[in-house]
Amino acid sequence: MISLAIGVLASAGVWLVLRPRTFQVLIGLSLLSYAVNMFIFSVGSLSIDKEPIVQPGLALDLVNYTDPLPQALVLTAIVIGFATTALFLVVLLALRGLSGGDHVDGEEEP
Repeated sequence: MISLAIGVLASAGVWLVLRPRTFQVLIGLSLLSYAVNMFIFSVGSLSIDKEPIVQPGLALDLVNYTDPLPQALVLTAIVIGFATTALFLVVLLALRGLSGGDHVDGEEEP
């Protein structure tokens, strides 16, 4: 189920990045970053109703260990992605005000 969600987010993101309007490109980049965040989060030995790092009564080896590093990386990526998206949105609004359009190449379609 997670791999299907990652695939849908990545494909929708790529489709939007290839669109001619800047706002669609911005949303596409956001969807791509969400897909990458979900992928990184899914490789971190995600388990439900378990202790986050070491489970009591089990041997302390890498088989019974949940790595907290991917969770920390995804949290950091979410914060940075939100700030970057807000910055890009302000720049795109200023560009639309200055140029009168929001096409990537700067030209309106006939």
